[in-house]
Amino acid sequence: MSRRPTLEFLKTEAAAGLTLAAAGLAALMVANSPWAQDYFRLIHYPFTVRIGPFEETADLLNWVKHGLMAIFFFVVGMEIKYEVLKGELANPRRLAMPLLAAVGGMALPAVIYLALNGWGAGGRGGWAVPTATDIAFALAALSMVSKSLPASLRVFLLTLAIADDIGAVGLIGILFSQDLHPRALVGAGAALLFMMGLGRWRSAPFLFYAAGFALAWAFTLKSGVSTSVAGVLAAFTVPVGPRRRGQESVLRHFMDSLHPYVAYGILPLFAFVAAGFSFNGLTGAHFTSPQTLGIVLGLFLGKQVGVFGAVFLAVTLGFGRKPTGATWVEVWGLSLLCGAGFTMSLFIGTLAFPETDLQAQSQARLGVVLASILSAAAGMAVLSSAGAARARREALAAG
Repeated sequence: MSRRPTLEFLKTEAAAGLTLAAAGLAALMVANSPWAQDYFRLIHYPFTVRIGPFEETADLLNWVKHGLMAIFFFVVGMEIKYEVLKGELANPRRLAMPLLAAVGGMALPAVIYLALNGWGAGGRGGWAVPTATDIAFALAALSMVSKSLPASLRVFLLTLAIADDIGAVGLIGILFSQDLHPRALVGAGAALLFMMGLGRWRSAPFLFYAAGFALAWAFTLKSGVSTSVAGVLAAFTVPVGPRRRGQESVLRHFMDSLHPYVAYGILPLFAFVAAGFSFNGLTGAHFTSPQTLGIVLGLFLGKQVGVFGAVFLAVTLGFGRKPTGATWVEVWGLSLLCGAGFTMSLFIGTLAFPETDLQAQSQARLGVVLASILSAAAGMAVLSSAGAARARREALAAG
């Protein structure tokens, strides 16, 4: 690793995932240090943004959650659109298996959480917290142990995670939209129509796209719909084609331009403000509470059984084939990595449980952090062992 240029390393999924992990760890350390009061005062410090007729007051955590994270979902939306039109999701036969795996990996964690908590415990939609997979975190873990593994595993995990994101965005839009304001929704729709019109204007300045996105976000913020939905819908208006013949796709240009800011700025900042909770007063009862157990077991157990079970069932029934060249042990290791919900699960957790219920928020963060660490560590251990066994087999075959 030390022989690789730093800039090249920073472009890898490993760097993005490690940055996320470092931000989460920093949040936990600061939240349990002599500066804990300063940390919680900072993330809950309210300030007002006023631009013309627009005015909104929120604390730092909510500005990051509802403001900057909308840009993250804008990038996620562009990734989804690109994969559906030009990438792995464009081939129905390749799409079937990861889509089934994503459905299994979302359904079983929800069932486990509901079995332990019921429908209305602690907040609305708490069962959605363990259904998510963090693409950057999971791919980072895979990249650290993938030297001897087939490349098809990375493609499968990426496709599965994108399909999972589609489901997560759908759940966010359905579960966490409330007190809708029709006039604001009309304004958001008009802003999105404006962005669609820009797609037909090949030489439209990129600043116009930024203005359209800002308007769609501002109206959505006032509408009662999660701004993550606005980010994804705005992404769908970005044209896949180039501005001029021979140039890069507009969508690819936006994705490549925004990715470093999202991967090394927005997501780590969100992890820092959302992952911190105090260990003071933390007892065994917090670890064994239905809410914490529902999230931990949902992510760690439900994800691996749901994903692996869906793949095994599909292969057995002839609906699809497992990733090319991969063994069942490697598929199991990949299924374990899907339990690393981290930022996506933290994001849903901040929406699912009332901000005033500090105990529910802390238990949700505890469950997400524990499950993500367990899933990543177990998945890496299984894949590392499988990779070593593969390398030995290849060495014996060659020698």
